[in-house]
Amino acid sequence: MTLKSYLAARAKEVDAALDRHLPKKSAAPATIHAAMRYTVFAGGKRLRPILCLAAAEACGGTLENAMLPACAVEVLHTYSLVHDDLPCMDDDDLRRGRPTCHKVYGEGMAVLTGDALLTEAFLFLAQTPATKRYSAKDYVAELALTGGSRHLIGGQVLDLEGEGQKATKARLVKIHEAKTAALLMSSLRLGAMTANATPKQLEALTVFGHALGHAFQVIDDILDVTQSTEVLGKTAGKDAAVEKTTYPSLMGLEKSRKEAAKLTKQAMDALKPLGKSADRLHEIAAYLLEREY
Repeated sequence: MTLKSYLAARAKEVDAALDRHLPKKSAAPATIHAAMRYTVFAGGKRLRPILCLAAAEACGGTLENAMLPACAVEVLHTYSLVHDDLPCMDDDDLRRGRPTCHKVYGEGMAVLTGDALLTEAFLFLAQTPATKRYSAKDYVAELALTGGSRHLIGGQVLDLEGEGQKATKARLVKIHEAKTAALLMSSLRLGAMTANATPKQLEALTVFGHALGHAFQVIDDILDVTQSTEVLGKTAGKDAAVEKTTYPSLMGLEKSRKEAAKLTKQAMDALKPLGKSADRLHEIAAYLLEREY
């Protein structure tokens, strides 16, 4: 299967699983469930759940056992986008080419939509089959640590506090590690855990995810400068508008591209202990480096 076919097939499988496990639009109270589905099924690359599934495959696991964690990381990611777009946060009207949740359902309902999706993530993990090395407790702890104030929320705090200020590269790295790299890394770790990964396999995927997530955000910073709103599906040039420090603003475009390539190589090098079983992850890393949206 080509990478393009693989990504399309896995995204379709994730969408089908999300459709099965999320409350139906008609379930009471209908408004919140309609808003949840509006945001979850607004499109998107499904990168995090695909990485979760690919990591499970690389460690000899099954898609079936990894699917609920894949859904969990996607709904947690979507919750973070819903809240990031709120007027009190990044204040954006467009996400994945559609009006953001608060523009359609109002700010109060958007807050509750994010809250509901975040909570749903842990329901999915609680239902995930245990392995010899890992239990539902381990899955829940993994994502809770990533989604909390030490990583995802903490990164947003640093991001908000840094608007209008010139950040150092060290601070920028810390923001990227918390806001982006941590969830990509946990997506891989959760997939590996459902496959009963050995400590060596889990460590390799942890290092891979850290470097890949950092590279992903550097590319995001570049695309915010070089691409249009129509291509990105979200408002282009937003970082510059709020005077947010990014890699291009700190280092320039060319050095930023070199930084992304260096980080991607570090990610690929980390996969050596997995051998040929990690070929698909190598392909995904190369694809993300060259992406245009």
